[in-house]
Amino acid sequence: MADDRRPPTEAPASQTLSRGIRILEILADAREPLTIDEVARLMGVHRSIAYRLVRTLEGHALVSRDSAGRLALGARMAALAAGVAPDLQSEALPELTAVANELGMTCFLAILDRDECITLASVEPRHAVASVAQRPGARHPITVGAPSKAILSALPPRDWPVVAVGDALRDEIAEAAIRGYATSHDEVIPTVQAVSVPLRLRGGSRPAAIAVVHVGGAPASADIAARLHRSAAAIREALEG
Repeated sequence: MADDRRPPTEAPASQTLSRGIRILEILADAREPLTIDEVARLMGVHRSIAYRLVRTLEGHALVSRDSAGRLALGARMAALAAGVAPDLQSEALPELTAVANELGMTCFLAILDRDECITLASVEPRHAVASVAQRPGARHPITVGAPSKAILSALPPRDWPVVAVGDALRDEIAEAAIRGYATSHDEVIPTVQAVSVPLRLRGGSRPAAIAVVHVGGAPASADIAARLHRSAAAIREALEG
């Protein structure tokens, strides 16, 4: 059965639109371009249905093909993404760039979207030999990952999404709230570690966090968190000053 990312009791207003959006989510989550057959399998639909939907998305430049016919998000998606919290992205990017180049790690901005944590903007270090890619639009459940725990640590439990939060995760969130940062290891991507701090903004903005991802050989998490806190403060000052 296709996964349309909706509550099970809620029928989609348009199945075609829902499936088209699901294709974009699949391509955003993928680590490499996918074939039509792979997209159809992940959606749980026949190849012909996936093909028709992809052709429509290609017509709007939301999906592109490489020379082998494999699918990836199209250039038009970048323009659409730039329209999400544009002021926040604009003020965050210089700080993300500074952290990425200073620490030699990919630095990114994440926001809470219902019961998921979504990467809104990401910067890879300029001169690193190897870095972990964190694509804008990447998403994962709010129950895993350092930025998820950082976001939840800044919210009262009554404002958490309606998801099952076990005792172990509650303890991690409580610890993150006390020390001011969250960590994760092998939770979202195998072998990858992350450190994140909450980005507390006024005016009803969506809960957010900034984070870095790396594979071993990093400074102490507390030192990384201290650098992230300085950037979080600079972003808040720029937005609220």
